[in-house]
Amino acid sequence: MRWIARAAIFASLLSLPIGAGAQGQVVPPPSPPIAVPEAPARAPVTILVSIDGFRPDYLDRGVTPNLNALAAAGISAAMRPSYPSKTFPNHWTLVTGLRPDRTGIVANKMLDASRPDETFTMASDDPFWWNAAEPIWVTAEKADIRTATAFWPGSNVAWGGERAREWPNPMVGGTRPEDWAQFNQQISNRQRVDIVVDWLRRPAETRPRFVTLYFDEVDTAGHMFGPDDARTTAAAANVDKAIGRLREQIAALGQPVDLVIVADHGMAPISDDRVIVLSSFSDIADYDVVEDGVYASINPKPGKTAAVEKALLGRHGPHLACYRKAEIPARFHYGRNPRVPAIICMPDAGWTVVARAPKHKVEGGAHGYDNDAPEMRALFVASGPDIRPLGKIPTFDNVDVAPLLRDLIGLPPGQGLDGDDTPFREALRK
Repeated sequence: MRWIARAAIFASLLSLPIGAGAQGQVVPPPSPPIAVPEAPARAPVTILVSIDGFRPDYLDRGVTPNLNALAAAGISAAMRPSYPSKTFPNHWTLVTGLRPDRTGIVANKMLDASRPDETFTMASDDPFWWNAAEPIWVTAEKADIRTATAFWPGSNVAWGGERAREWPNPMVGGTRPEDWAQFNQQISNRQRVDIVVDWLRRPAETRPRFVTLYFDEVDTAGHMFGPDDARTTAAAANVDKAIGRLREQIAALGQPVDLVIVADHGMAPISDDRVIVLSSFSDIADYDVVEDGVYASINPKPGKTAAVEKALLGRHGPHLACYRKAEIPARFHYGRNPRVPAIICMPDAGWTVVARAPKHKVEGGAHGYDNDAPEMRALFVASGPDIRPLGKIPTFDNVDVAPLLRDLIGLPPGQGLDGDDTPFREALRK
């Protein structure tokens, strides 16, 4: 009977030893799962991001979800730049903790009596112009903290070195970040983010612990169209998308990051009906103008000092005041450096001061004005594992940013700096 045969077969199988097959061979027990070691935890990285010309009120235009999310998860403020509220002086202050009068980067265009045949411009990388103040990436490199910079003004300089007089070695000595990328406006926002992300993908021994990143699109739009134009708002939205991509890539890597996002200055609208022409009340043949526009910096020609001072010093209507450099109001912390020209004429925010009547239409936006003017306020946002979510904090001076960065990357407090980390102490977790 079939059921009897099946029962017999079943009974014979039950009689086999555990692990034996149908033919009596021994089947080894399954191997235990192979333990996969967990990837070592990544050390935190601090990324300093500059969005040139980004006013804090741009966050209120409804086009910056990533920046707003970071502000909500950390701290934010309307930061006060240093005077003059221009790009190079303030970028150097942000990474040194010293005001422009002490860093030697006192303007975007400068003269120095010891180099009478040279002019500093925003393309100058001779350490001579930069060596008065040590940037944080140099301090970090000396402390064996690896750094990398993407486009930060001055980060391509061999800091502490000097210019050789003969080729093939135009620069001698000096320290740069371990990795750095030369500024190129044609490199897109996405490519800039990808440069930083590629650095973060490296193994721990070559991964930087301090990184900088720079975007110029908002400043460019602000100059061309003015701060209130829809195209400037669109530029803010574009950079916010780049910040969003950076956040996504950081999350995908599992990389802890403290993001410190800043601007160097704000932006004020300018127009043809707010122009002051120096030649209308002074003889411009008596002096040299180093810069004009948002201020006029002036050196009298030999033998003309008395005549120039008589014509220029003091107030000229309700919107312009001219000072000897030694008599600039103390709140500007400006005028002691020998690179500051002899006379500075300061217009109100939104006004333009020029030596001669302009030949082109005055429009768009400008910066460089009184650093306490509301239009010159600069963006500040900090968010990450070492930042408590305290929301908006009071306005502070941008000399305080470098001390914050020192805290985040593990450097001791700087000695003799113009700022400190007081505005951030309640927000710091370490």
